[in-house]
Amino acid sequence: MASPRLETYCCLNRDAATQLVMNFQPEVFCGVCIGSASISLLLTILQLLPKKGQIPQKMPKASSSSTILLLISICDILGGIGMIFRSSVWLGFPGFIANISVVNGTNVWPSAFCVGSAMWIQLLYSAGFWWLFCYAVDAYLVVRRSAGLSTIVLYHMMTWGLAVMLCVEGIALLYYPSLSSCENGLEHAIPHYITTYVPLLLVLVVNPILFRRTVSAVASLLKGRQGIYTENERRLGTEIQIRFFKIMLVFVICWSPNIINESLLFYLEMQPDTNEMLLKNIRSAALITWIIMGVLNPMQGFLFTLAFYGWTGWRVDLKWRKREIPWESMSSSTVGENAYPSPVNYQSNIHDSKKISTTDSQQTDEAISMLSEGNTSGDDRLTRSSPIYQGW
Repeated sequence: MASPRLETYCCLNRDAATQLVMNFQPEVFCGVCIGSASISLLLTILQLLPKKGQIPQKMPKASSSSTILLLISICDILGGIGMIFRSSVWLGFPGFIANISVVNGTNVWPSAFCVGSAMWIQLLYSAGFWWLFCYAVDAYLVVRRSAGLSTIVLYHMMTWGLAVMLCVEGIALLYYPSLSSCENGLEHAIPHYITTYVPLLLVLVVNPILFRRTVSAVASLLKGRQGIYTENERRLGTEIQIRFFKIMLVFVICWSPNIINESLLFYLEMQPDTNEMLLKNIRSAALITWIIMGVLNPMQGFLFTLAFYGWTGWRVDLKWRKREIPWESMSSSTVGENAYPSPVNYQSNIHDSKKISTTDSQQTDEAISMLSEGNTSGDDRLTRSSPIYQGW
């Protein structure tokens, strides 16, 4: 799992709270991490693979939101691979890991592995946090008609730049001037914890605000289409709101144990003796949340794909073909004239039936479709009855 305690364990004079959790059933903990990360990795890849019977749709252009969702999944996959590799080495080579606690100038590989694997996990999950923040920003800008595919370049610069900068800065401050002196005082540890939890807290605090404003803006867009707010439009707005709620629910479930655990460990660090009987319940709670973190942190990848796309099924199509992510509109109607087609069908209708439509209406369709693309978690009956049903 992703915790700044992984980096502090590489310090030779690690604090008592870090020593407590890292030495608590390490074989069981590593096994839990490997199992959870492996299951999440396999299911995430299964979710993203093309399925049999799926009809590929051609799009006039890609969207930044679909790219961001894919990049979030990639960060989770790579982070999970890092967890599996790190935990496997810890289980398979206990003697190699034991050398981390020994001051040995001739064998730097154990410390290098400890630092490198911890940085890899932190960097990938931190980048995933920044991408999730960019998704909320992009959703808000899309309905305000201020975003497009070109903004993905800015998102790349911000996400990878901030993730690398904060990770390197936190590690440099933690390990300065060497592994033998890091964690020797809060001036080393606090900056590292701040740089680790800043993107996580940013998503927890800012994303719900942006999602709420986006939902309000979507309602205004739907009302402005025809000057009325019908049941179909209300249902579409509700579906988008539920989609955002699922994303934040997964994030809170997967990462709230980290905040609770870190708060408990910081409290233990402030005590003169962490082994006092009065602190028994605190120690137990810290160890329980430590194991929970090993289960939930790696599962974020799979749970996010469920929030993004719903369950896509088991029937994988392994035949190679160029696949494009469909733009699926979540609005549905049994009456064709009241249906709101996705940009794909909208362009097709222009070509086939030569209908005239305003630019403003087209931009509204595109904005709504970007927010609802790839999602099949809505009412199956309504979606299948819609003439624009594409399905995942």
